[in-house]
Amino acid sequence: MKTLLRSRLVLGTAVLSLLSATLYACKDFLDTASQGTVQEATLLTKVGVEGSLIAAYRMLDCTNSVGAWGCAASNWVFGDITSDDAYKGSEASDQPGATQVELYTWDIGQAGDYIEQKWSTVYEGIVRANSTLRLLARVRADKPQEISDGAAAGIRGEALFLRAHYSFEAWRMWGKIPYFHENDTDPATGLAFVLPNNLSVDSVAGLINADLDSAMALLAKTPRNGEVGRATFWTAKAYKGRLQVYRGQFAAAVTTLDSVATAGPYALETSFDHVWTGFQSLKNGKETIWAYEASSNDGEPNGQNANWGETLNFPHSGSPFGCCGFHQPSQNLANFYAVDAVTGLPKAVADAGWNNRDSTWVAAATDTVDPRLDWTIGRDNVPYKDWGLHTAEWIRASSYGGRYSPKKNAQEDASGSQSQVGWNAAQLNSVHIHLFRYADLLLLLAEAKVETNDLAGARTIVNQIRTRAGVSAQGCGSSDSALVATYPLCASDSRLAVPINDASITWATYKVGLYTTPFATQAEARTAVRYERRLELGMEGQRFFDLRRWGLAYATQVMGDYLTEEKTRRTYKTAQIPFASKYMFFPIPPTQIDLSVVGGQSMLTQNPGW
Repeated sequence: MKTLLRSRLVLGTAVLSLLSATLYACKDFLDTASQGTVQEATLLTKVGVEGSLIAAYRMLDCTNSVGAWGCAASNWVFGDITSDDAYKGSEASDQPGATQVELYTWDIGQAGDYIEQKWSTVYEGIVRANSTLRLLARVRADKPQEISDGAAAGIRGEALFLRAHYSFEAWRMWGKIPYFHENDTDPATGLAFVLPNNLSVDSVAGLINADLDSAMALLAKTPRNGEVGRATFWTAKAYKGRLQVYRGQFAAAVTTLDSVATAGPYALETSFDHVWTGFQSLKNGKETIWAYEASSNDGEPNGQNANWGETLNFPHSGSPFGCCGFHQPSQNLANFYAVDAVTGLPKAVADAGWNNRDSTWVAAATDTVDPRLDWTIGRDNVPYKDWGLHTAEWIRASSYGGRYSPKKNAQEDASGSQSQVGWNAAQLNSVHIHLFRYADLLLLLAEAKVETNDLAGARTIVNQIRTRAGVSAQGCGSSDSALVATYPLCASDSRLAVPINDASITWATYKVGLYTTPFATQAEARTAVRYERRLELGMEGQRFFDLRRWGLAYATQVMGDYLTEEKTRRTYKTAQIPFASKYMFFPIPPTQIDLSVVGGQSMLTQNPGW
């Protein structure tokens, strides 16, 4: 399976030196003095345009121009630790800015550094997409034979899609944002205008939708040059449906997403372990709609093309990874995977005591759980992929962040995707970071069907997701001596994934039941879909954004219930501020407001409450 060519990535890295790190008003990189080895004559070619486009793709994850870790492609800072899915983890003294983000003190201390990094990342991506569009137009005008019509359409479509993606990320963070098009520059100076954020939240969404429509009209249905990882017509159409759900345009979303599900190239992977993986043969599989194409051992000397935004998010010093213990799953999330021993449905559906378990959830065959628990969460005395047993020694400070570890982002030992270079090389890998995958799309479609009163259609989709979840579970993974000492059957069985009722499994009882009777009400269907999103997408940076778009009252209730219990589990949680209307959007970084001043007047207006 072909991926983006290394030569293109190297060129993209060179072009990065010509693209200044974005704050608010960014200079057109064609008006920036040439640096390094890339000259204007090189840029004004097809190779230069393609390199500029790759530079735009590169902003999907952290680069050394914006720092870390608010720039992470996975949104673990803004989508997970702000929700009931995860704690910042590690220990109290490390990365206090992330703790402040978790505790909702977004306007004090170092929390602003993380929010600034996110702003810089998405707007740098927008600048690079727009720079590609301007460079393409200039080359087409100056050298009409340089780039064919077909190639030009593909390049323009990809750049428009990238602009839509980065704008979507900014929109769901801040709501009313300035929306930059490629020709929003002052003809006299060539510099970008300082645009106000005076459009309504939905008007901004309309501009994102327009870019997606334009991209769809230009992009082919298969990746350009056969390079998997590039945006296609189907990528843009799937993303359009996602945006429609976020906007509450449920009837339109059903039409769009049904079309993708029916005619598009996507499908669920046959086994959950094929979704988040370091195995080259499984990357860019049929479930991948849009991902950051992390790349390790590709010639970049510091591992910067790997999963840099996840570098902190591995078990700590007692583990094979050595560091750093961040992004720890919450007790609440672990409890959510408990299922009724008879029906196999989530206990949370009907059991008010589903969240009562406060002790560390270690391996026990008497526990009946959804197998996605052990694909999502590293817990004691359960194999951790193929790295051996997860134990208490893998945790940095259990009294602070609990006893669980993130798992989806970790590479398999046998995959060979671990980086050989870079800071914390054991935590750098080429596990692709899913920004949008097919299971997510199906659950958005199910949500839209609920809201248009197609309860039967929603149940079919939820059961489809649950059927796949019931195919496989974490197996022994290895014949590590400590593992074999605990589970002797593993001495001759190193399978990573096994059927959920396999005889080798003695650390849990796995069960996944289906919803066998029709949903009686829209509310019942809505709950089932929302619960399934959490089970399927746990620790993938979606949870907080889901809670917000489901409404202020819903988010307030969920987070209120969560904190009531969590304050008894993690003492630092007593400082967390309850969810309220101001948290529906993050504060615009004050630095950006200062930089937006024109004629003594700030062009950017701060979000309400900040």
